[in-house]
Amino acid sequence: MVHPNEELLRKNYHAASEGNVQAVADRMADDIVWHAGGNNPFSGDYRGKEEVLGYLGRLAEETGGTLKNEPHDVLANDEHAVGLLRFSAERGDKSLDVRAAHIVHIRDGKVAEVWIFYEDQRIVDEFFS
Repeated sequence: MVHPNEELLRKNYHAASEGNVQAVADRMADDIVWHAGGNNPFSGDYRGKEEVLGYLGRLAEETGGTLKNEPHDVLANDEHAVGLLRFSAERGDKSLDVRAAHIVHIRDGKVAEVWIFYEDQRIVDEFFS
């Protein structure tokens, strides 16, 4: 049996891959907090659906719609889920292909907080700078 929080995260990745922004937004808590580490123009904390969706929209725009989060595996319990991913994108003459982990806090069936970690943050920072 698949844990409900694993299913939630897998559905979110699928919706995002199809460009279904509304489905992704519907799975977010109103007070969601998204932590994007590193040292690049996208680094920082985004609070609330509007800021998070704006951040995700800017990422998609900046990469010309080439950004992909391909899940390798999803692990979950009653409060958290972890997505192990391949993150890839293109931007001008640059390309990016790294492994990433999303650590997700889930509250009342909604994504409440997200932390993003890359195998090599320096490469990601260079790509987006």
